[in-house]
Amino acid sequence: MNHRSLICAHALLLCACGTPRLLYDYSQEPNPKGQEFVIGAADELHINVWRNPELTVGNAPVRPDGTITMPLIGDIKAAGKTPSQLRQDIQQRLAAFFKAETLQVTVAITVVNSYRFTVNGNVERGGVLSAKGFMTVLEAITMAGGPNRFAELGKVIILRNSPTGERRIPINFETLRSGQQMQQNIVVLSGDVIYVP
Repeated sequence: MNHRSLICAHALLLCACGTPRLLYDYSQEPNPKGQEFVIGAADELHINVWRNPELTVGNAPVRPDGTITMPLIGDIKAAGKTPSQLRQDIQQRLAAFFKAETLQVTVAITVVNSYRFTVNGNVERGGVLSAKGFMTVLEAITMAGGPNRFAELGKVIILRNSPTGERRIPINFETLRSGQQMQQNIVVLSGDVIYVP
């Protein structure tokens, strides 16, 4: 096979591949949509203590220090816990005053204010954004007005904090927006920074 034939064969191979191969394992990223929501500062809670209306707290805001205040038991840490975990903590504290078998506590998140992330770089309306429910990468960038005409769509990065340090998650927004390689369309976590160069 001569040099020209090799070039043609290589070009045909590239065309057959279509989209670039992904080198990042997106399946390792958490998907909180199937898990219980973790309470954060500024969220609002409704806490009901069955048959004890004087202990029931409606629309209790989680303060910046992560605590709420309840009658009888005072301040209790809420941020960083799921509603189930907070319910258990409240029941344990109330067990000092009531029989454990008579205690029925429910905790509901009535307003979500703690889910925030940043989209910056070459987007139309960058900044810190918040939503009432979890968003994917596509939804988050769309919420920021989408990429502008200067954006390098193949080089989008998500900066994510983890126990092992900051991770850089590469996103090819060009293929994602065209409906290809949808495994890149991961759920954005609170505190994520999406950078569109």
